[in-house]
Amino acid sequence: MSNKQNNADRFSGFADVYENARPKVPKYPVDVICRYLGRNPQLVVDMGCGTGLSSEIWQEVSGKVTGIEPNDEMRGIAEKKTNSKMNFIKAFSDSTGLDDCCADAVVCSQSFHWMEPTSTLKEVNRILKDRGVFATIDCDWPPAAKWEAEKAYMTLYDKVNDIESEVPEIRDSFTRYSKDKHLENIINSGYFTYAREILFSNTEECTKERFCNILLSQGSTQAILKKCPELIKKELDIFYEAIDSYFDKEPFDIEFCYRMRIGVK
Repeated sequence: MSNKQNNADRFSGFADVYENARPKVPKYPVDVICRYLGRNPQLVVDMGCGTGLSSEIWQEVSGKVTGIEPNDEMRGIAEKKTNSKMNFIKAFSDSTGLDDCCADAVVCSQSFHWMEPTSTLKEVNRILKDRGVFATIDCDWPPAAKWEAEKAYMTLYDKVNDIESEVPEIRDSFTRYSKDKHLENIINSGYFTYAREILFSNTEECTKERFCNILLSQGSTQAILKKCPELIKKELDIFYEAIDSYFDKEPFDIEFCYRMRIGVK
């Protein structure tokens, strides 16, 4: 099985958790990309769109939005959002099947690190119009909330990372590409005349259930729950109890912190 199919399969089995826990793309990166374009886009390609959370915001400014997603379960939720402006296609990032020079913007929201960068950027260059914009948008985890809750999140997530690196059945089941190299890969591709990184944040309403599910929406956590849940049961129980004690039943604000790497063709 190919690396890209393994990476797509990694996101099976928890599409509902992902849809209800993950943030939608906020308006700020849309404004920046439109500013760099100098106009509203006619077509935005959302590459690795998952359940379509990252696609929806583009309906407000783009004539058409096409989401690319190889995972059937994730795309199944996205396809329920199909309308006159938005559609979804089963494809990989290096072979979208789209026409040459068709897109004004190509966006990877929390997805580019699951794509082989050289072949993906070659495809981005093929489908992107001259002076079109490519952007990767990634969250820093966890979202800013109470520091005690963030510490509990990272304690569990560190354990998840340890298990992921130590258990061959999990370690060998995926290929992850470094987010820290996104900008370098964009620049070194030679396809873009200008590139930079932009940092921003966005506030969303949260509940303690959603805060827990943000961690459960991580592919690394789900891989352990699928293959060897006994390795993390104790730590999960401690995490749930801690989050339950830090927040009451009322909703509260959290801050998602983002890094956007952007290139203009």
